[in-house]
Amino acid sequence: MQLKRMQTGFTLVEIAIVLVIIGLLLGGILKGQEMITQARIKNVVNDFNGITAAHFAYLDRYRAIPGDDTGASTRWANPNPPGGSRDGNGNGVVAGEYMTAPPAALTGAAPQANEESNVFWWHLRLAGFVAGATTAQAAWSQPVNAVGGLVGVQNGSPAPAGGSQLSGLVLCSSNVPDKIASAVDTQIDDQRSSTGQMFGYLQAAGENSPSLIAPAHVAAPNYVESGSNQYVICKKI
Repeated sequence: MQLKRMQTGFTLVEIAIVLVIIGLLLGGILKGQEMITQARIKNVVNDFNGITAAHFAYLDRYRAIPGDDTGASTRWANPNPPGGSRDGNGNGVVAGEYMTAPPAALTGAAPQANEESNVFWWHLRLAGFVAGATTAQAAWSQPVNAVGGLVGVQNGSPAPAGGSQLSGLVLCSSNVPDKIASAVDTQIDDQRSSTGQMFGYLQAAGENSPSLIAPAHVAAPNYVESGSNQYVICKKI
């Protein structure tokens, strides 16, 4: 007597349960990614607001621009805190670009060309307005933003003389993904990359913290959320 083989497989109910579970997992992943993006937007916004506030607090306390301050080496002489500081030249301009690589050592109090954009951070840290090391290279190195780019300052210059198109002291944050750059500009300024107090500069593929002085780096006409674009976003302090 030949027994009939019973066909086995998933029932419709079981398949439905699996699909629901998959849907919940995908929903959780997407929600988690959106929460991460929102957190990064908030962190980048906080960088701009917090550093701007620190700059003005320093200016109010010492009547000098951090990085350009001529009294820093006297105010913070060895050994309190260790390492002292370097002066700026007091001309009212922070020399150097936002992405100027910090030298391994800064010795003496005499200002050097293009170092003030690094010393800016040293002065703010010594004053206690920005957290971080106060000795060795880490003291005058730019902080890193929430997306792995640099946060730095430089003196802007209006087009066409320079690429920044923002005059006065400018705070920049690099390697910012398109969605985050657009959202930050929306919250801080006017959502447009070439108007207002915040400008966005499109980075070329593979670029890391590009110079804004180069002719190619003028503000982008608008933010394009392609999913692959990255921007340097800069705001007048």
